[in-house]
Amino acid sequence: MERKILVIDDEQPTLNMFRLLLAAYGYEIITAANGAEGLEAFERERPGVVLTDIKMPVMDGIEVLKRIKEIDPHAEVIVITGHGDMDLAIRALNLDATDFINKPVQRVALSQALKRAEERIAIAKSKAEEISVEDVDGAAILTIRGSVTARSEPFLARAMERARELERPRIILHFDESASTNGAGLALLTQLLLEARERGERVCIAGLSENFRKVFEIVGIAKLVVIYESDAAALAAP
Repeated sequence: MERKILVIDDEQPTLNMFRLLLAAYGYEIITAANGAEGLEAFERERPGVVLTDIKMPVMDGIEVLKRIKEIDPHAEVIVITGHGDMDLAIRALNLDATDFINKPVQRVALSQALKRAEERIAIAKSKAEEISVEDVDGAAILTIRGSVTARSEPFLARAMERARELERPRIILHFDESASTNGAGLALLTQLLLEARERGERVCIAGLSENFRKVFEIVGIAKLVVIYESDAAALAAP
């Protein structure tokens, strides 16, 4: 059975491009030319994933995101921003967008965003643990899946305590490909890292997507810890 995806964009060439790209991924594609039409289509079709442009007439993408989350908080919404519109991207993440991709849309970025959305849907369906702890090569690795929000605070705190009990020389916060965060989650991570610094713990981050690495740099998290591309790179660091 094909998975439904809704694409909302006021530019017809962009909609045509998405039809071609998304058909190759096996989606049943629903399109809308503005936000109002997009909401009608969402209520009618209830797709699991939505791609929406940020800047549109009639109703912009931020308002679309808000309305969709009111209808179905579990819908995965990927926003399409102009190059350099990081303020809008962060605002969308604060409203629990799954991810953001920039125009002109690159296939790799689209593929990564879709994979993150699908993995979050799978995690929600399986009720898999979103934060796990492993002892790997002398480091405690916290793997974070799903979305880091205010709701994550007790789970993240317990995971950190389990990591500390391992008494390893470093703690790696590994962000799975499905992981994302909003404003409350960024504040939570910042507080956690500040506390770790006060305790003299060596904490680093690994596995962030390029988009979320930019976000972490903008909000100052990158000033608190070293961010590595992979666990292997973090483990190999002196």
